Amino acid sequence: MRNYLPVPLQRLQVGKPLPVDVWAPDGRLLMRRGQVLQSEQHRSMLAAHLACMTESDAQAWQKSLERLLRTLRRDGADMTLIAQIPMPGEILDTDYLESRDIDGGWLDLQEILRGLLYQGAQATTPLPRLEAIEQKALTQLMRNPDECLFVLFQALPDLSLGYCATHALLVGAVSALTAIKLSLAPEMLLRSALVMNIGMARPQDSLARQLTPPSLAQRQLIDSHAPNSADILRGFGVQDQDMLDLVHWHHAPDASGSHDDKLTELHLLSLADSLIAKMAPRKSRPAMSALGAAKSLVMANTQTTATLGPAMAAVLGFYPPGTYVKLSNGETAVVIARGQRANTPHVASIVNANGMPLSKYIYRDTTNTILAVRQPVGAEKINIKVNLEKVRRLRFQHGV
Repeated sequence: MRNYLPVPLQRLQVGKPLPVDVWAPDGRLLMRRGQVLQSEQHRSMLAAHLACMTESDAQAWQKSLERLLRTLRRDGADMTLIAQIPMPGEILDTDYLESRDIDGGWLDLQEILRGLLYQGAQATTPLPRLEAIEQKALTQLMRNPDECLFVLFQALPDLSLGYCATHALLVGAVSALTAIKLSLAPEMLLRSALVMNIGMARPQDSLARQLTPPSLAQRQLIDSHAPNSADILRGFGVQDQDMLDLVHWHHAPDASGSHDDKLTELHLLSLADSLIAKMAPRKSRPAMSALGAAKSLVMANTQTTATLGPAMAAVLGFYPPGTYVKLSNGETAVVIARGQRANTPHVASIVNANGMPLSKYIYRDTTNTILAVRQPVGAEKINIKVNLEKVRRLRFQHGV
């Protein structure tokens, strides 16, 4: 769960853009960073909605304010005026966490990664930040892969969170878990997945919200983003040729000239990238179900990927954690963990057979014919917000 802190509304300037996303406590986005506070009435509306921000934004904004105050004190500004100064309109990327000690869960990690991806070639001290994100992600993934998949698949349909970072983390998680299943090292795949689309992060988010097909200019950007991303990483000081090759060729593995394990890693990254893209919604088209995406992995095998597709499908299951299913008894459930078989996940019923939301989630054993999964359900058909703490308690109670 995200930790929210109040926005200091009285210290905001009317007519000035805000450097943070503004949220309601229930997770609804009220204002996107860069949007302008329009009037005093707008301020009052935000106050009525209990406007808040994420903890990482709050900490960074505070650091930005402290830096401004130090400058004013150094320049001899009147202390009375300093006490009344509005919040700064800019947060530098150096105000965000740069150490290995990144607190919070997957959504906090997603937000920090999104900041780095958005900054692209202009990011400062990017490699320590990337390493911190990678280490935190790997630690959390190894500790509880089902929670990783649950949180990120829940986030995938929410385009307001920023698709580019959710996609990167999911591709990294799926690639790493599949690599482990195939007795390969997961670290390089995860590291490369995090930044493989840094060459088009903001456009990637815009395209996800776009109602029309990509324009010619957008198509050219899509076609060139992989080598552009590799160039940005070289500019950061990345010298690991394996990582640069993974990023550069993740859309065209067979054109890389690589062989053996390196080619296998390229195909793994490419397959995971394609899989998550199919399962992600766009304003212009619905998402493919996890079942359909998994079947496409198994059915579209080539000689090179004959073992990779089935291994990836086995890692995710037909119904990954965080996605929704209809049960044979008519209930709608959210998948909370993978099961022993691809078609028997652990689920929690959240809507009864009459279409009424359940305040208390009910664990269902899908190996029981009466409670078997009948079909996947698209996230766009679910009108309730799933409570992660309830899911955690249910997983704990049933040992999953």
